[in-house]
Amino acid sequence: ALPPAAAEVLQAFNSAKPPPPKVLDAFAAASPFGAALLDGEDPFEATIIEANPALSALTGGGASGERFGDLIEATSRADAIQKLTDGHVGALEVRLASDPAKVAHLYLSKNEGRWVAYLVDVSEQKQIELQLSQSQKMQAIGQLAGGVAHDFNNLLTAIFFQLDVLAQRHPVGDPSYEGLNEIRSTSIRAADLVRKLLAFSRKQTVQRETLDLGELISESEVLLRRVLYEDVKLETEYGRNLPHVRADRSQIETAVMNLAVNARDAVRAHGGGKVRIRLARLSQEEAVAAGYPNAKGEHALIEVSDDGPGIPPDVIDKIFDPFFTTKPVGEGTGLGLATVYGIVKQSDGWIGVSSRPGQGAAFRIFLPAHVPSAAAPAPEPTAAKAPPKARDLSGAGRILFVEDEDAVRTVAAKLLRARGYEVIEAGSGEEALELAEVHAGQIDLMISDVVMPGMQGPDLLKHARGYLAGAPVMFISGYAEAEFSNLLEGEENISFLPKPIDIKTLAERVKQELQKAA
Repeated sequence: ALPPAAAEVLQAFNSAKPPPPKVLDAFAAASPFGAALLDGEDPFEATIIEANPALSALTGGGASGERFGDLIEATSRADAIQKLTDGHVGALEVRLASDPAKVAHLYLSKNEGRWVAYLVDVSEQKQIELQLSQSQKMQAIGQLAGGVAHDFNNLLTAIFFQLDVLAQRHPVGDPSYEGLNEIRSTSIRAADLVRKLLAFSRKQTVQRETLDLGELISESEVLLRRVLYEDVKLETEYGRNLPHVRADRSQIETAVMNLAVNARDAVRAHGGGKVRIRLARLSQEEAVAAGYPNAKGEHALIEVSDDGPGIPPDVIDKIFDPFFTTKPVGEGTGLGLATVYGIVKQSDGWIGVSSRPGQGAAFRIFLPAHVPSAAAPAPEPTAAKAPPKARDLSGAGRILFVEDEDAVRTVAAKLLRARGYEVIEAGSGEEALELAEVHAGQIDLMISDVVMPGMQGPDLLKHARGYLAGAPVMFISGYAEAEFSNLLEGEENISFLPKPIDIKTLAERVKQELQKAA
């Protein structure tokens, strides 16, 4: 047996806590994420005893004796301290002092009197989350914009039809003529805004063709020089061997025009400057390097740049949002860049922007190169020929007009009757189906809205086709044709007329369809 004094010493030795660790354990030292052993009560005031190579590579610091808090950006450090004070448990999101663009998750644990800190770089993950969030936001805004545009197109169609009625009562020289003309001009401007909303939401009706971008920009250059004013210089650079693209000519012209006008406004606000349009053929690698991260195959580049003040960093993520503008109140709708965004997306392309304060901005549109199939050579780009417009808008025939908006249907039917047509009105798909059965084989043309409560236009066609005896069908809608074209696969003798429309346009199309069917 040990003497009592020795026994007491041994008991005290066995019950004593082990000394705090002096080095990181092997796992932390070799881990791919940053790890550091800290000495001090406050982890952000504590000094680093040891840090692994990953932490040094991530932060650019981590030397023994360095204050751990100095590795964290000041504002981010203050937020983390406040969260710890409030009892936060789990990872703390921090930005690094060496590079505030880098985001890391900080995990703190106390081990036998000392702190162990782990830093995990999540910069790439946060960037992906940001891109996903932005994509979801733009998609949600696009759906809202498309729905609003559809409803406005119905309202504008009713306004245009009523104006046609009033124009017959108040011709040129009438005291009310000027007022009606002003209403029409304002309505046309409203319709243009709606078209921009539809372009942003990618629900605009498009007519794709094979385009030579060099030719398109060259033809637009005269107009571009006019809109840029004398104090803004326009430079164009046409690359060699430009690929053809498949897109809507008017949409691409609109996109380039909007970017050029934005660049003009930016440089003119600072006394004038230069706007440059550059076209180029890019390989997949070149497209990625130019700012299109997911590029596949060759692309055509349209770059519109300026030497203006640049885009402030705090707004660059918002510039494609509809109705966002940095211009003074009353100057601009905030739909210019939103329209460009929608056009590019609807053309299966990509748009990116790079800008530094004081060094101008550059918008880059990437459009996939059109590769013709081996079976058929690429057709020469030609302008689509519009069908000849009828001079005499009167005619004869029985029309089944299906439209749930009373303000549109009743006035359109009245105006068509005034031009000699017999019009049968239906306020729903179900009512139209019953009328089609009653007048089976006697209908010369069916005009139907697409989106209606209950039975939709395409469903009506499938059920009523047997009663129409091959009569042509014209769909009218505030949405784009592409929104429902897949529902009409296999159907023949179908045409489409986008809203808003006036009676002249409607009467012309009605006569064309009836003449084709004759």
